[in-house]
Amino acid sequence: MKIAYIINSVEGGGAALPVPAVTRVMRNRGHHVEIFALSRRDGRAITPMEQDGLHVHVRDGSPRDHLSAFFWLKRQMQAFSPDVIWTSLTRATLLGQLLGACRRYPVVSWQHSARLKPANARMLRFLRSRTSLWIADSCCVEKMTREKLGIPPERVTCWPIFRADADVPLASAWQPGEPVRIGSLGRLHPVKGYDILCHALKLLGQRSNLPAFEVLIAGEGEERAHLEDLIRRDSLPVRLVGYVEHPKNFLATLHAYVQPSFWEGLCLAAHEAMLAGLPVTASAVGELPFTIIGEMGSVVPPHDPQALADALEKLLRSPDRLAEWGQAARQRVLERFNAIRFDATGQDIVERVKQIVQAQRLR
Repeated sequence: MKIAYIINSVEGGGAALPVPAVTRVMRNRGHHVEIFALSRRDGRAITPMEQDGLHVHVRDGSPRDHLSAFFWLKRQMQAFSPDVIWTSLTRATLLGQLLGACRRYPVVSWQHSARLKPANARMLRFLRSRTSLWIADSCCVEKMTREKLGIPPERVTCWPIFRADADVPLASAWQPGEPVRIGSLGRLHPVKGYDILCHALKLLGQRSNLPAFEVLIAGEGEERAHLEDLIRRDSLPVRLVGYVEHPKNFLATLHAYVQPSFWEGLCLAAHEAMLAGLPVTASAVGELPFTIIGEMGSVVPPHDPQALADALEKLLRSPDRLAEWGQAARQRVLERFNAIRFDATGQDIVERVKQIVQAQRLR
């Protein structure tokens, strides 16, 4: 098959990050895949895609000029002549569905978020029949896709988008006398809840006899100035370290990880942290409460700085146990998301898509 893999942008992180691993399953089965991005944004996902052997087409346009994006995509599809359109995220899915209807291409669509904006949910429900197969990136997203979009079970499947390769840099154990390093990876965006984290750290500052610690947030975004104000105002032990080119190496420098998001789907960053051997404190959103169990970390309500402060205090009161809890977290993700399971699930789905394409040809 010739697969046109359409994504919203080639921004570093998010849905673009797993594209090499996902498309490698397709390419290893002999299929030809090319990437079509509707906008560039920071463009940081291009290099890893190209290094993995992918041909990436990037439109020079904004995230909101939908009509221009549609006609660009139409020209690209006329030139590429795919057998199937495979879409990722709402904008790419809606434009791919419209183009598939015009050109009689079957459409396969990822769903990545356990929470959709009301307008996006309405549009996806309206065009849901234009997608032949919906693929959820986690169990929680599969449930949302069935319930909120009204997709029948036979047209929804689940392919967890995290491929847990055991060969990653492991975090070093905390040593007496050094500060506990707690980190987070994510865009500096309101949905990531870093202002709630700052509030929780202010509360922690009022508690006595805690060991020295620092919080490192790796990422860039629109909330930087606001977060810098909070950090400066309350003299918080937080560093905004900016975008990191190699997140796995960043995770290996930490002793624990925090993910205070207001909503997520699978949340790759927190699962990568667990794979690196870090205990994770996270909001009870998306797939996180299904992965984090027992003493490998804590899940707390989103928007709750008091609960977040209490969970972080638990970590800080037992720094000598962080490595033990982190190893339990690592074993958990290797059991749920190991590479063999990821590849086998993907191969089954690709074969199912192949059958959809063959059926389309017979019509």
